[in-house]
Amino acid sequence: MRRLIVAITGASGTCYGIRALEMLREVGGFETHLVISPAGLRTAVEEDVGYDADEIRGLADVYHSHKDIGASIASGSFKCDGMLVAPCSVKTLSGIAHCYSNDLITRAADVCLKERRRVVLMVRETPLHAGHIALMDQATRNGAVIMPPVPGFYTQPKTIDDLINQTVGRALDLFDIDHPNVRRWKKGDPS
Repeated sequence: MRRLIVAITGASGTCYGIRALEMLREVGGFETHLVISPAGLRTAVEEDVGYDADEIRGLADVYHSHKDIGASIASGSFKCDGMLVAPCSVKTLSGIAHCYSNDLITRAADVCLKERRRVVLMVRETPLHAGHIALMDQATRNGAVIMPPVPGFYTQPKTIDDLINQTVGRALDLFDIDHPNVRRWKKGDPS
């Protein structure tokens, strides 16, 4: 069974992390490990995602407290495919870019990077100033993949869920996880 760490931080767009957990369950064959920052939980409540805190935690196979630096995912000996931070706040981006592991999210990301595992950061901020861009550059040089959740309109989305599903599906593609609902570009035919 493959393993993937999913972190939800305090940026707007907690639906991306939640949908990633749902899609991984749909695909099957994955053990999911979830970490949510306190700001991530607050944002999920503010965004009225349709789940309470316990239900969000229940979407994962294993839930880890953001404070638990001794959790299994804080060690390089924990075998996994990598980590998806969805959404990724600028605070979390900064911690990852500067190897500042002050909580389990930044520690797990740092461990994945040092072990040369994929770390995908769905950075949610706009507009960007030079400091944000410098952080993204540094995180990329550390090995992370920056993937802002930018919608693709060639798929002709009809609903917000269509946009979320396609964006999360493309993020999962970066881990070589193929969800059947991701629409692939075909010349002359977006379906």
